[in-house]
Amino acid sequence: MGRILAIDYGRKRVGLAVTDPLKMIANSLTTVHSKDIWDFIKNYLEKESVECIVVGYPKQMNNQASDAVRFINPFIKKLAKTYPDMEIKLVDERFTSKMAHQTMIDAGLKKKARQNKALVDTISATIILQSYLEQRIK
Repeated sequence: MGRILAIDYGRKRVGLAVTDPLKMIANSLTTVHSKDIWDFIKNYLEKESVECIVVGYPKQMNNQASDAVRFINPFIKKLAKTYPDMEIKLVDERFTSKMAHQTMIDAGLKKKARQNKALVDTISATIILQSYLEQRIK
């Protein structure tokens, strides 16, 4: 059984999360600089069995794609071309950054820690993955 890898792609940083092997629990993995994402994915897929990659896809309130898709679409296209046998799913990522900030507040993190954008990206990826897991159950 393979894991599910979630990607919160950004122009500067990429937040990553992954499930346990049974695909029940979403766990924060790390944040990498966007220029390093391809090496990270390659190395991760060599070490771990992954059956699906979930990518956060930004939408507006009217359900249309947001302006950020102009950066994400080329990433998704290259991901599909580089890993043609990998299942790739897009998940609406509206409000994940706000939810990540609220999660940090609820966890009692101080303001300085909440300004850590890499942490926000990792938590956002975890929220995206958890959302995907919950959709699969329905």
